[in-house]
Amino acid sequence: MAKGPVDPNAMKALNEMKYEIANELGITKNLLTNESGLDSGKNVFYGGYVGGHMTKKLVEMGEKELMNYNKNL
Repeated sequence: MAKGPVDPNAMKALNEMKYEIANELGITKNLLTNESGLDSGKNVFYGGYVGGHMTKKLVEMGEKELMNYNKNL
């Protein structure tokens, strides 16, 4: 799959969302540092957990945008 240019603002927004969700889940420290002594398997688990929540929020945001768009037609 070819990758196009990445919008730096989009990357910044996604990173901010990642840390916001990690904070909501109480696992920010685990993502920022490895002071917690987590092994790579647990780091992958936390990353997947946060990624899943990010996907869910992005889908919800998209659904709201579509509903608002359809209301304005």
